[in-house]
Amino acid sequence: MADFSLNEEQQAMQKMVHEFAEKEIRPRAEEYDELEEYPWDIVRKAAKLGLTHFGFPEEYGGGGITDQITHFIVAEELGWGCAGIGTAILSSGLAATAIMVMGTEEQKKKYIGRFCDPDDVRLGAMCLTEPEAGSDVSNISTTAVLDGDEYVLNGTKCFITNGGIADLHVVFATTDKSLGWAGLACFIVEKDTPGLSMGKKEKKMGVRASHTSEVVLTDCRVPKVNRLGGEPGEPGSTAGAFGAMAMLEHSRPGVGAIAVGIARAAYEYALQYSTERVQFKKPIILHEGVGFKLADMSTRIDAARLLVWRAGWMANEGIQFQRAEGSMAKLFAGDVAMETTIDAIQILGGYGYMREYPVEKWARDAKIYQIWEGTAEIQRLVISRALQAHGK
Repeated sequence: MADFSLNEEQQAMQKMVHEFAEKEIRPRAEEYDELEEYPWDIVRKAAKLGLTHFGFPEEYGGGGITDQITHFIVAEELGWGCAGIGTAILSSGLAATAIMVMGTEEQKKKYIGRFCDPDDVRLGAMCLTEPEAGSDVSNISTTAVLDGDEYVLNGTKCFITNGGIADLHVVFATTDKSLGWAGLACFIVEKDTPGLSMGKKEKKMGVRASHTSEVVLTDCRVPKVNRLGGEPGEPGSTAGAFGAMAMLEHSRPGVGAIAVGIARAAYEYALQYSTERVQFKKPIILHEGVGFKLADMSTRIDAARLLVWRAGWMANEGIQFQRAEGSMAKLFAGDVAMETTIDAIQILGGYGYMREYPVEKWARDAKIYQIWEGTAEIQRLVISRALQAHGK
């Protein structure tokens, strides 16, 4: 049986990150939500503590913490502080994961270490989504044409975290669109490469401290050695679609962990409010309409966390997901974050709708967790196909 009690190291990490979130993130969350700017000062402080690179292998300069449940504990606490700022702190993880999943040893040695210097914060960006290729990744239109020892990339990516400001952009493109999934390839594009530019910076509903923009590639020439996963047909190749799916399945429970943090923040605030707000001569928590709602909120949060931790336990044990357990965790946690923040607004009533109170921000932040890294609908599709394949 899995044991979900935290060991001393995990407890110490949880305490440290919670204190950082409480002292450094929460006091600035409203400010950065208003400014819609990247929180460089907070990210630099997080880097000093190792929070930007604690999970990368030691041999490449990272903290070497491979335990996935520890990863999820960190993500939850950062999400509790502010999902936008937490995303900014962890934002290079997806690009790094792609390099770890698909990269050669030489590529890992060359690039992973760039994310690991606590005194020089560098960012990564994962460039997968396009205007006509969101859930349908096989419809990617960005092209990669081999020209001698270089690939020439042309296309536009959208909704890219750290797009245009990252030091490394990991870009998915098609070498032959008629091949669909089989034609996909992935490339590392370094900052200041001619032909790489930032397009429109998005103004978002939530997670506003996280930078999101278009990435435009115009005759962008990338060395052949920067292709991740090797050439199709090479022994051990993880090129293209396989790498994309492996990257996303690896990252989805962590996204769910941040969603749990948002839900927990909203629940805790609503719980405290309900003990102080008096209506009809008693605290509103004593009215069943409120008390039962809080009971459901608490139960859902615990269930979501356990799904996230189960996925982490399976990864730690080397157990392959059979029923898309990573997608289950992300799906349920995203829905719980949305439900819980809306319920928190309801408990606060008119106050909950006002920007003076944080619950409306948490609801705005929560919505994206039903959308990015695979919508809730796509997660259900992934899960249903896994159930069909395994017959359970």
